[in-house]
Amino acid sequence: MTKTRQQLRNWQAEIAIILGSGLNSIVQQPIESIDYTEFSELPRARVPGHAGKFSLCDVSGKSVIFAQGRVHLYEGYSPAEVTANVRTLADAGIMKLIVTNAAGGLNVRFRPGEWMIISDHLNLTGTSPLIGSAQFLDLSNAYSPRLQRAFRDAAHQIGIVLRQGVYAAMMGPQYETAAEVRMLQKLGANAVGMSTVPEVIQARALGMEVAGFSCIANLATGLSSTTLSHEEVLETGRNAAADFSRLLSEVLRQL
Repeated sequence: MTKTRQQLRNWQAEIAIILGSGLNSIVQQPIESIDYTEFSELPRARVPGHAGKFSLCDVSGKSVIFAQGRVHLYEGYSPAEVTANVRTLADAGIMKLIVTNAAGGLNVRFRPGEWMIISDHLNLTGTSPLIGSAQFLDLSNAYSPRLQRAFRDAAHQIGIVLRQGVYAAMMGPQYETAAEVRMLQKLGANAVGMSTVPEVIQARALGMEVAGFSCIANLATGLSSTTLSHEEVLETGRNAAADFSRLLSEVLRQL
């Protein structure tokens, strides 16, 4: 076993958080950081806003691993490569995984900068990290009802608006057309992005308890007059990070 892998295990964390675009500022005062390049199985994060490192932190007295950044299918990585981070965290003893992303809002009641806890998802990427196996995974409770209740209660207690809804995962990297947005709305999706779902499938296949969050970075195409850009996504994520940090601290204090 490599020294870096042993460092993750020695931290004895049960909870890990995968951070999406622009959300690195959620990590405060890490005890130690380990670059993804130290792990041969982890592909490099190449998209701006994804730092590409594990940060070991103490949050409300709990040992936590933050995975700062991820890779995506649209970068040309395989489903197995995209979910290598989850398998590495599982090997480090992680039992609860929190996944975050920056997403486009499909629900017209949502506002940029708000957070949505994911109740379910639509996998429209056309692929799965379980391809090549005969693992028929039950996803009826892909997102833990227990963790959803804990986060909703904590948001109410500290006065943070926490939306709830269905997340649709698309391949990308292009943003959705107005016609695709209308289709997704009719399918029941409340937010859309280009990540997260493969990680959730892999985590559930490994027996992890999962919670998911979308930071509403903008309203999707056709719902506002704003031109979509990755820079806007990063800026909104940075501004919304403080609310998620407060929410996470409150939940970990109670768990």
